Amino acid sequence: MLYQIYETQRSIMEPFADLAEVASRLYNNPALPLAQLPMAQRVSAGYDLMHRLGKDYEKPVFGIHTVDVDGVDVAIHERIELDKPFCELRRFKRFSDDTATLEKLKGQPVVLVVAPLSGHYATLLRDTVRTMLKDHKVYITDWKNARLVPLSEGEFHLDDYINYVQEFIQYLQKGYGNCHVMSVCQPTVPVLAAVSLMASRNEMTPLSMTMMGGPIDASKSPTAVNNLATQRSHSWFENNVIYRVPSSFPGAGRRVYPGFLQHTGFVAMNPDRHATSHYDYFKDLIKGDNESAENHRQFYDEYNAVLDMDADYYLETIQTVFQDFKLVNGTWDVKSVKGKIERVRPEDIKATGLLTIEGELDDISGSGQTAAAHDLCTSIPKTHQMHYEAKGAGHYGIFSGRRWRDMVYPVVKTFILSHQPKPAQATAAVAPTAPAVVTKPTVRAAKPAQAKTVNKVAAPVAKASPVKAVAKPATKAPVAAAKRKTPPRSA
Repeated sequence: MLYQIYETQRSIMEPFADLAEVASRLYNNPALPLAQLPMAQRVSAGYDLMHRLGKDYEKPVFGIHTVDVDGVDVAIHERIELDKPFCELRRFKRFSDDTATLEKLKGQPVVLVVAPLSGHYATLLRDTVRTMLKDHKVYITDWKNARLVPLSEGEFHLDDYINYVQEFIQYLQKGYGNCHVMSVCQPTVPVLAAVSLMASRNEMTPLSMTMMGGPIDASKSPTAVNNLATQRSHSWFENNVIYRVPSSFPGAGRRVYPGFLQHTGFVAMNPDRHATSHYDYFKDLIKGDNESAENHRQFYDEYNAVLDMDADYYLETIQTVFQDFKLVNGTWDVKSVKGKIERVRPEDIKATGLLTIEGELDDISGSGQTAAAHDLCTSIPKTHQMHYEAKGAGHYGIFSGRRWRDMVYPVVKTFILSHQPKPAQATAAVAPTAPAVVTKPTVRAAKPAQAKTVNKVAAPVAKASPVKAVAKPATKAPVAAAKRKTPPRSA
């Protein structure tokens, strides 16, 4: 009933939000008389803020059209490789008509970025993808809004999430011989489970796993998010946050954890910070600080866009990860696509490098929660394991923004490259019985400013310092694609 009430209220407010947008422009257009009135700028700013607080936020787009690769603008074509009922495997295909750049792109590692299914869309990782595209072939899991998935598509469980990840990995292995996997926040747990199950079946596993700010062991350094999950019972969550999708959506009747409730929870974690941010936006509009105002819009266009999660998946995640700690306790059983029940055994992983990353100031996944993966993956050689703590970085800072680009990404790039087979070894890596990792004993890199490698794992873990980008810009820009006679080629 709450979902229907919310949708009714949103429908009523929508025309007022649109009217506020129009009024804001009327008072801000210098060609109109209203803009000449006293305090017109303040009135315009007030209407603009009213519009943004009342509008409905749709799914954002990635909007990555080009990336700079050593001084060459490489075109990006975004397309869907696999379309599943609850997720799309999205590829960012790179094109260039510069021969040297094209050859470089073709030999770069393939990375599957597993985006979180925890309220926001995969576009939250836009900066992650844009940065990775400079040195990698990038695919990402783009999870669908459950309210748009018809009931005829069936249910979606945590087991289905794991099976999706395995299918995507196998798809890339078939096309490229093998791949690397990066998981950000929530998916660190199901990704570790997926790779563990593949290893237990003696299937080829990814060359490396990069796990960033995720609750591998949510009992360590519990945060407000962890405490909420442990202080409430499974039945409390089912009775208080699960509702059925209204009839106005394709997924009518589906049980979901609605996005608007999730958004309320996000804001409730730091209400003062959000109130201050909106007031600063109001002042920036009055001052005419368009750059700061646009930064605010971009952030909240992403932050306020939320999706519904299928109830079965959400409730099972709460119980498995935050209440029963099944992964670290060794009691997690998963149903495969064929219906077989399999035990998750991270200790079976042997031929996959493991990199864990945490933010020093992360208030969502506490210190040590992600590093706990090293204690579970006991069969991975210590020389193929690494833990990195980003100093001064919060949860979002480890995958977006300046700290991600300057501190974290160089570590990720170096680690992935150190586990990438040489061209002569790539063929051998395709066979399931052949070693999947070919790397030097240690990860060597130059140390950037303000970045430190911290080994928090009880067992010895290979230490490595991040590096600054080693590629130097071309001294002379290559001829633009529009001026060349040959069509651009892809990688």
